Amino acid sequence: MSVRRLAPKELQPASFTFKPETLAWANAQIAKYPEGRQASAVIPILWKVQEEHEGWVSEPAIRAVADLLDMPYVRVLEVATFYTMFLLQPVGKKAHVQVCGTTPCQLRGAGDLIKACQHRIHHDPFHVSADGDFSWEEVECLGACVNAPMVMIWKDTYEDLTVDSLNKVLDGFAAGTTPKPGSQTGRQFAAPVSGQTSLQDVASTTATLKDKV
Repeated sequence: MSVRRLAPKELQPASFTFKPETLAWANAQIAKYPEGRQASAVIPILWKVQEEHEGWVSEPAIRAVADLLDMPYVRVLEVATFYTMFLLQPVGKKAHVQVCGTTPCQLRGAGDLIKACQHRIHHDPFHVSADGDFSWEEVECLGACVNAPMVMIWKDTYEDLTVDSLNKVLDGFAAGTTPKPGSQTGRQFAAPVSGQTSLQDVASTTATLKDKV
């Protein structure tokens, strides 16, 4: 497991304050748990903070969450550094691209997607592009192996990618329009690339099943 540390002090904001609507949402999450168990809400609250704090979790934000949940700072820090879903340094304002580099994706072109990110964003992972809009990293399996290669941007996955289709996805984010997630070749979920191979005649199949019943 890689070592995960907070961003250096020069990249940390001076403070963090919950937005009123975020605080109301957080309190609603806390209310779902019995008295004295409010720490159970730490993961969803950290995730909400990340979504609304330019895509990453700062040290002041970790302290604010700890105060809200009456937890020691180090306990919230442990959560934030353990789960790789939490990003601990500034990322691109429009998109942080997580490229799956596990075997199925590698066999189907993940290396080319990484090269595309290096060319378009920055040669090294976790470096923000010159315009501040994009960043990228290589991650382990994201659970869409049959639709490899794929990336995750924020909480959506983009699958069946080529270099060209990845660039089109990034063009969408650059323009401020979130591209449609899922397969970028039009296949439905994890259906075969070649199209449906069974149960093609729905009426006949239904009639057969009724006869057997």
